[in-house]
Formats: sequence, C-alpha cells, structure tokens
Amino acid sequence: MSKRLRWALFAVFLLLVLSACAAGPNAAVDVPSAEGEVAGFWRGLWHGIIVPVTFIISLFTEDVSVYEVHNTGGWYDFGFFMGASFFLGGGGASAKRRKR
Repeated sequence: MSKRLRWALFAVFLLLVLSACAAGPNAAVDVPSAEGEVAGFWRGLWHGIIVPVTFIISLFTEDVSVYEVHNTGGWYDFGFFMGASFFLGGGGASAKRRKR
C-alpha cells in the first residue's frame, strides 16, 4: 500500500470519527425540550475544536450543525470559543513583537 493511499485512508477515517461527535440538528422543529442532556463547557470545547470539520459537513447535510442550540449558555459559548481559538490559531502568536 502506498504512502499516499495510507494518508488518504487515515484522513477519511479521521473525518468520520470527528463527524460522529458533531453537534446535532438544530432545525426549528427538532430543537429538544428542556428535558435531556444539555451541552455544557466540555461539549462546547469539543464542538469548537472540530468546527472546521462540522462546517464542511454542514454544507452538504442538514443533520449536522456547527453550533448546539440546546446548551448551558455562557459556559458552552466560552468552551466553544476556547476550542475554536485553539484550533484556528487564536492570534496569540501574531501579537508577539518581532526582535530587530
């Protein structure tokens, strides 16, 4: 098996694993009631980390959305922000001054 094929299979496997943990459907008729599991900080952190994958998948299907609307509010938002900034760079390195 060639090296390229192994990397392609690994990428497909990784995409499937990450998409299995994505936020659920958030259509107006599908929003769950107050009963059931509510997404908190840790799930928000995870959804923020996998946001690039879930965004791409959400373009092609209505079963996956980027953001879980059934959440705890501020703590979910904070976790989502931290996860997204962790994965997308966060801007900390670009704020560092250059030495001359």
